[in-house]
Amino acid sequence: MAQCVQCGRQLPPFSFRKICQWCVQHEAAQRGEDVGYQRMETAPWMRQRSASMAVTQAIFGINVAVYLAMLFAGVSMLDNPSGQDLVRWGANFGPLTVSGQWWRLLTCVFVHGGLLHIAFNMWCLWDLGRLAESVYGHWTFAAVYLITGVSSSLASIIWNPVVLSVGASGAIFGIAGALIASFYLGEFSLPRAALQGTLRSVIVFVGYNLFFGAVIARTDNAAHVGGLLMGLLLGALIARVAPAQDDFLRRIAVLLVGVLFLAIGVMWLQHSRAYLLHGQNGVGLRQGVDTEIAEGRMSAEAERAAQLSASR
Repeated sequence: MAQCVQCGRQLPPFSFRKICQWCVQHEAAQRGEDVGYQRMETAPWMRQRSASMAVTQAIFGINVAVYLAMLFAGVSMLDNPSGQDLVRWGANFGPLTVSGQWWRLLTCVFVHGGLLHIAFNMWCLWDLGRLAESVYGHWTFAAVYLITGVSSSLASIIWNPVVLSVGASGAIFGIAGALIASFYLGEFSLPRAALQGTLRSVIVFVGYNLFFGAVIARTDNAAHVGGLLMGLLLGALIARVAPAQDDFLRRIAVLLVGVLFLAIGVMWLQHSRAYLLHGQNGVGLRQGVDTEIAEGRMSAEAERAAQLSASR
């Protein structure tokens, strides 16, 4: 059965129209014409979007719960957490991560460095997350979020290995990148005006934050770029290879491509940059992350760095 080219509703049998009566009335109202609106079923994409927020809400809740736990543990809400506090709660710090604490690539995505930091990220997550979840479905959205989050953490270490990195912004950039690629390359039943407006908003969001990330020294723009690039890749593959939400096997294959890139990044980082990271481990820790650990590890890390350097 034919569908409306604007909203995706099914058209009546043997209809030669290309758009449904609901869209005709809606366009007439926008032109200022007096039309008698009929009560109609909500458009499919709008109904799906309003019902598909479970994962977004869960991710939102985890971030808030971690921040509240930090506050209850004694971290000040008014002052930014210290480097030691952030490391204790799972921040991404190259020397520790590459030394074997790879779980920091993921945990740092749920840790934030202050009230304004988490407030802005959660605001962005709420808007972009519910849209992406309606487009991709629950489990695909969750997987894309986590994969792009880890990708942003890897990019952060590769670009600047001795800088602490926390926050959900890398994963949020990943979601934005996935939406941009999918909206450009995929076919959706959303009205054209809504699709163009949404795409424009996402692109403005990415451009605005990349620009100010380059201006503000404390912003980890490498993490933003890493998440964005992985999101663009996954979004493009989903749009071209597995656009249907019920195409389970193809979706798994696409996500495995992302996991493969992460594995390659981890192996490259471990073998190509580890000697530098281990050599800087004690120095970075001495500069404010954990001076007590630094004193005990300086000599051991220097010896390990020399061995790694000699073996390259």
